[in-house]
Amino acid sequence: MPKTSPDVGALFKAVDQGGISHELQEIVGLRASQINRCSACVHAHAQALPKTGESVERISAVAAWREAPFFTDAERAAPELTEVVTRLADLSGAAVNDELWDLISDHFDEKQISALLLLIGLTNLFNRLNAAIKEPAGATRT
Repeated sequence: MPKTSPDVGALFKAVDQGGISHELQEIVGLRASQINRCSACVHAHAQALPKTGESVERISAVAAWREAPFFTDAERAAPELTEVVTRLADLSGAAVNDELWDLISDHFDEKQISALLLLIGLTNLFNRLNAAIKEPAGATRT
């Protein structure tokens, strides 16, 4: 397999420079990974979230963010965008409709939205790579 880590690292650095908190990055990554049923990524994000200071209560509610009272409006907008962008094949209309763009724009500036979209895309990429190689949760590679 070709070496790609420096290029991938630059993409993640761009996400980090986008101005969204590391906690929200992990929530977005966890939600996309749950949708894609990527056990390795779900495990990795669930392990990373407590290190950011997230509570078990909030981590365990990410899959049910709509019904859980533990998230701010911005923290609800990000998983909604994540779900829509991750489930493109399930959509009958525009990928991100005007209502969702307005919601996202109410909580995030252009740089943050770009970071969110890049993060969602990267997470979906890694979910698919891990699914292809059947990467198990908690696996470590040497």
